[in-house]
Amino acid sequence: MHVRPYGLLLHMFAPVLAGLLTGLSLIVAIGAQNAYVLRQGVIRSHVGPIVTVCAASDLVLIAAGVSGVGAIVAHAGWVLDVVRWLGVSFLLGYAATSMLRSSRPAALANDGPAGPATRRAAIGRAVALTWLNPHVYLDTVLLLGSIAAARGAGHAGGRWWFAVGAGIASITWFSGLGFGARVLAPVLSRPQAWRALDLLVALTMVFVAAKLALN
Repeated sequence: MHVRPYGLLLHMFAPVLAGLLTGLSLIVAIGAQNAYVLRQGVIRSHVGPIVTVCAASDLVLIAAGVSGVGAIVAHAGWVLDVVRWLGVSFLLGYAATSMLRSSRPAALANDGPAGPATRRAAIGRAVALTWLNPHVYLDTVLLLGSIAAARGAGHAGGRWWFAVGAGIASITWFSGLGFGARVLAPVLSRPQAWRALDLLVALTMVFVAAKLALN
């Protein structure tokens, strides 16, 4: 009787930990979304709404994958094709904007390069960078959903505890990236540093766009 609670705790902890590690392995990479969150975090522009949009979107996608929606998406190739080319167009446009910004950088001490002027614009860009990326559906919905299903093979609630771990990973990552980026403020007090950051963002966008177009 005294062993059962520990066994139940183990059944919960193992899939949560697996979900946490899997979620981090998929999300901790320099991509278009992360580059945008980092930049907005550095200039402290609409960080809260942007972090909320990115984390909430991930939670929705994780839930979709765990619930089996990934199987439906896998058979809708034309949907992924449409999203892919929309994403390529958007990323190249954002890369051009970042490249233009790098040609006339401002210093953080002078309020830094401006992000989207309004909260609506900032949220709209975060939504586009999240949902116009086919890799989000392939990684978060299909791949993570498949792993979660395997975790649930031996325990009825295993896949949902796995989803909890993946959700924690997403919330932790975006919060740390957005709100922790301010520690870079002293480094970005010079225009040259902003030029380097904007060039990095532009190259990242082009790289991601190329991967989308060629896959």
